[in-house]
Amino acid sequence: VFTRGQATLSPAEDPVEVNTMNKLTRDDLYSLERYAEVRPEFRARVMAHKKNRQLPVGPNATLYFEDVLTMQYQIQEMLRAERIFEAAGIQEELDAYNPLIPDGSNWKATFMLEYPDEGERRAQLAKLIGIERHVWAQVADFARVTPVADEDLERETDEKTSSVHFLRFELTPEMAEAVKQGAPISIGIDPARPHSVEPIR
Repeated sequence: VFTRGQATLSPAEDPVEVNTMNKLTRDDLYSLERYAEVRPEFRARVMAHKKNRQLPVGPNATLYFEDVLTMQYQIQEMLRAERIFEAAGIQEELDAYNPLIPDGSNWKATFMLEYPDEGERRAQLAKLIGIERHVWAQVADFARVTPVADEDLERETDEKTSSVHFLRFELTPEMAEAVKQGAPISIGIDPARPHSVEPIR
């Protein structure tokens, strides 16, 4: 059973702030040689940044809110792992990850189902087909927003769901403005029975 988790959000790096984000280009990326030099410091900065952008929504479910910096890190790591240095290959990675950067009217998050034990994970993923469609966000007293899930590819089968999903919470202009003004926000997952909801800020 999933219940809403709680998290303390840093005002300086609030993952639920709605900002207009630019997309990444090749000019924003380090070359492979330069990335090898700066990677330890850059990775430490990204890991510290990501700590303020994760929200538990249950004992085994977490939302990781993405932005330009987290996506740059994903791209740099992919280029490093695959030794990609040609322009076409770099553009393919940009095309894959840029859609995960918020556009200014939405939140985009990686939704992960995390079970350390492989047997339990396999059993739970078979039970949780469609769970990503039951995640919701609510700004103040506005209607709940359910996310658009997995726009890049299908991540479930008839037998099981994936442990990783990509979600887009699309906000109305009124919701986005309310967030900017500091309105309370709640995020959770609908369980099989009613449960209490507490704001995350």
